[in-house]
Amino acid sequence: MTEIDFGAVTRWMDSAGLPGGPVEDVQPIGGGTQNVMLRFRRGGSNYVLRRGPRHLRPHSNDALRREIRVLESLSRTEVPCPQIVAACKDEQVLGGAVFYLMKPVDGFNATVALPDLHASDAAVRHAMGYSAVDALAALHAVDHERVGLGDLGRPEGFLTRQVARWLGELESYKRHDGYPGSELPAVAEIADWLEARVPTSWTPGIVHGDFHLANLMFAQDSPAVAAIVDWEMCTIGDPLLDLGWLLATWPDSENPSPAAAHVLGAAGGLPAPAELIERYTARSTRDLTAIDWYTVLACFKLGIVLEGTHARACAGKADKATGDLLHRAAVGLLQRAEAIIAGARTCWATQST
Repeated sequence: MTEIDFGAVTRWMDSAGLPGGPVEDVQPIGGGTQNVMLRFRRGGSNYVLRRGPRHLRPHSNDALRREIRVLESLSRTEVPCPQIVAACKDEQVLGGAVFYLMKPVDGFNATVALPDLHASDAAVRHAMGYSAVDALAALHAVDHERVGLGDLGRPEGFLTRQVARWLGELESYKRHDGYPGSELPAVAEIADWLEARVPTSWTPGIVHGDFHLANLMFAQDSPAVAAIVDWEMCTIGDPLLDLGWLLATWPDSENPSPAAAHVLGAAGGLPAPAELIERYTARSTRDLTAIDWYTVLACFKLGIVLEGTHARACAGKADKATGDLLHRAAVGLLQRAEAIIAGARTCWATQST
């Protein structure tokens, strides 16, 4: 039924002083493609267990340790995020996997299904888009030094490292047997465009690293964000990459992408990208002059990240259908980056005449 050794989990829970008794109502939680998540009940309390993927990758446990640290630090802020009950950073307890228990979030994933309130009212869906931006602005307003995350990342040179870092990641996929190599479009051209235009002035802060609608839980009775989830890519860097990430994955009927093909996008009524930028501007002092650059970087980076699942699927280490889907999404993201670059060039040419 599950891939979790609940005997090991319950022994660890007992040692941590959590309520005892039999494990009941175990249910897998879907919606993701990587980490294993299960809901269960024990001793009158409900929990969600989160661990790395079934086939642990070299840095899966480090990523979970990072996520645990971030969530514990943000629990003292106004940022909506899951509440950790207890965390096990010892890999030996659960067959080599770090894991943690959190309280279930009273919310829903809007990319999977919509409650009647949200499905029936376009104004509510419009407000959901603004709530996503508000949650992001709240995160970016956190003083990372004050909450104890000053050493989480290396903000110096953060932007200048990005292109080389992700080109190297794409090259590393060749290690997977059966992977034919990257067929992503215009990788070199996009990389050149990015490296020629790196912003030189920005303020470091917390970067979620994977901020899009599928990683938000919305309240059942309002358009508010109940929790931002999936923090394993969090670091200290330029937070505007998160806004670029949201824009890169935002549903767009004129430039559709598999990365933004989901229930909420199909329902319509969401704010336009320009409205998201205006909303963020009203809630932040950050300079959005180069937001196209951040959006192109987000398309580039996320496309390469998704291609990694395709490479693992070719090697039999991930589901083939999922790998194929994410490859198509990666292609769509690179095509969206090309469209943004073309639009920027057109705008520049118009202004120059």
